[in-house]
Amino acid sequence: MNIDNSQTALTTPPLLRLAFRPLFLGGTIFSIITIAWWSYFWLNPFSWQPYGDPVWWHGHEMLFGFGASIVVGFLLTAVQTWTGVIGLRGRPLMVLAVAWLLGRLLLAFGGGLPLWMVMAGDLLFLILAAIAMAYPVFKAKQRQNMIFVPILAILALLNGVSHWGVVTNQPEVGQLSLHGAIMMFVLIIAILGGRVIPFFTANGAGVEKRPPIKWLEIVSIASIIFLVAIAFIGFNKAPKNLTLTVSSIAAIANGWRFLRWNGQHCAKIPLLWSLHLSYAFIPLGFIVLALYAAGYIASLSAALHCFTAGAMGGMILAMISRVTLGHTGRPLQPPKLMSVGYIAIIIGAILRVIFPGWFPEGSSWIIGLAGGLWVLGYGIYVFYYGPMLVSTRADGRLG
Repeated sequence: MNIDNSQTALTTPPLLRLAFRPLFLGGTIFSIITIAWWSYFWLNPFSWQPYGDPVWWHGHEMLFGFGASIVVGFLLTAVQTWTGVIGLRGRPLMVLAVAWLLGRLLLAFGGGLPLWMVMAGDLLFLILAAIAMAYPVFKAKQRQNMIFVPILAILALLNGVSHWGVVTNQPEVGQLSLHGAIMMFVLIIAILGGRVIPFFTANGAGVEKRPPIKWLEIVSIASIIFLVAIAFIGFNKAPKNLTLTVSSIAAIANGWRFLRWNGQHCAKIPLLWSLHLSYAFIPLGFIVLALYAAGYIASLSAALHCFTAGAMGGMILAMISRVTLGHTGRPLQPPKLMSVGYIAIIIGAILRVIFPGWFPEGSSWIIGLAGGLWVLGYGIYVFYYGPMLVSTRADGRLG
């Protein structure tokens, strides 16, 4: 691996030495602010008309504000290990981080600006991220990692379509693109989870790593890709039998794949059981989606929040708490209170998925409680890990 010991690298502020540092910190703080505001809005409804509308803003910002920042931070950090090419740092990383922040500020405070300007400013981050990802993987000619370049490009396209729905006053188009983006994040989690969870489990729990079954991997990933297209068409517009069939296949394939990862050996290891419990929301979400398509569940929201509040919320917190320790030169031993954070996110997701449909009269309070648990979980991360992200590595190395 190439190691950059230049004076420039040594004098780069710690926050700008690898992409995970500013993007994990910014993304987690932003999610706390956003969810706290959203919960307050549900508990105390008032006249609020953000860019798009409140529902669009919430979905968009949790996907393209929070989720995208973490995914990009992870990928642009991991790609250095994968390829041996020095990761984004210094001024180029600052430009990327500022592009992310610009999008958040434009959507929050750019109400007086032309809609196209807000749209263009927000799209900049994922476009730059795709370019930054493309450079090292193409330079190293790593075919297995090239998939993440079109994935980031498709996320940018879906973001653009979501904005187009706002600009052209077609709210349905905006919502469908967000649903497609949710399934894209599920795809990313499924790909990365299939790589790292079995590996982490084998190393951390001292158990044998089962080799992946090739056809099962293909069916698992292909079924999710198919659901990306169905989501963009519209779960309400696509033939119900098609959605039922594909989501059932996805549930069985991804559930079987997940059960082969030895999660039963992880009960005493927080960095592992948090990953396994969070990933379980993916096959669960496909089951709920199948029940929705079959007419047994009335609300699509339950399935979508399995993927977002459960899989995304839980997996992101579990992964970034591990990645931050490893890439700041610290032992893989999270603070004890971090387990409370993991549990808070999982319980909040369960509440958000189950109770609004069963007890609609108390849905505002349930959403508020789930939001409070999110703030608790990610607040614990920021409290303990924020200082790590802005300081030099504990082992004295760069990065």
